[in-house]
Amino acid sequence: MSTENMNTNAQENVSSSENILEVRNLKKYFPIKGGFFGGVTGQVKAVDDVSFSIKRGTTMGLVGESGCGKSTTGRTILRLLEKTEGDIIFDGKDVSTLDKKGLRDLRTKMQIIFQDPYSSLSPRLPIGEIIGEAVREHGLVPDNEYDDYISKIMKECGLQEYHKDRYPHEFSGGQRQRICIARALALKPEFVVCDEPVSALDVSIQAQIINLLKQLQEDRGLTYLFISHDLSVVEHISDTIGVMYLGNLVETGNTEDIFAKPLHPYTQALFSAIPMPDPDIKKDRILLQGDIPSPANPPAGCKFHTRCSKCMEKCKTIVPQPKDMGNGHVVCCHLYDEE
Repeated sequence: MSTENMNTNAQENVSSSENILEVRNLKKYFPIKGGFFGGVTGQVKAVDDVSFSIKRGTTMGLVGESGCGKSTTGRTILRLLEKTEGDIIFDGKDVSTLDKKGLRDLRTKMQIIFQDPYSSLSPRLPIGEIIGEAVREHGLVPDNEYDDYISKIMKECGLQEYHKDRYPHEFSGGQRQRICIARALALKPEFVVCDEPVSALDVSIQAQIINLLKQLQEDRGLTYLFISHDLSVVEHISDTIGVMYLGNLVETGNTEDIFAKPLHPYTQALFSAIPMPDPDIKKDRILLQGDIPSPANPPAGCKFHTRCSKCMEKCKTIVPQPKDMGNGHVVCCHLYDEE
């Protein structure tokens, strides 16, 4: 599904200085190897022609089912994975063209908070060393200010100074995620990819971490790409939302607009699954038929047509183009084709 013009109309009136990140036609394919000689027999199209932009100091939520390409998008933007095609413009610079030194400098400006706080922390290092290791490596603060700087970062993230000498296994899941946040913020980043940072935590702890992220954003002017499958969390933290299906963005727009009026049948199905706090309120649940197609062999036309109750004949052969429905609310669906 082509998304070359996904946000063209919305971006025309936005100067490049307002967008800290611009992603244009991003593709990330993984080769499938097989046969007697182990040659490439196909490709998994994990991210397939994705375009969007994020304004400075805002949060974009990226939502969709597991395996839709959300995390791969985030990691490709940071060059933890190398892109197949497309442009990644951060602060006016093409990330994909940076050499080793340029990429090293970029690491202090772009950081990531991983989903599992335990597996992303070295069990052999005390917390103070985990948080400060990259600070020392990049020489961000003088040696005589190092300890005070680490203590300050820990305090901002709700950790105590005496925690410095403890190891990851001595902390709860919520505390470990605070350590991961502190490690990311210690490098004074401008942009942070939050890769499902609360999905492994209890609901009460999720709220604490989300509030911490919002407070840090306000204090430091941070920009987030918040990846999640939990729409209630995304609604709380995001300014804009991108809905992803099988490697493509099918709908983007302001959070209020998308929650008030989801347009794409896939978005409507996702939203219908959000639990209601009032048990007396009944919601019409939209059940998707069939399984998610393989990204190695996606359907022709609209990739969602095999599971869509509103599928038309042209959905099976023609790729829907992005349509701006007003106020930057963009959808890729034949239901909104002009007659």
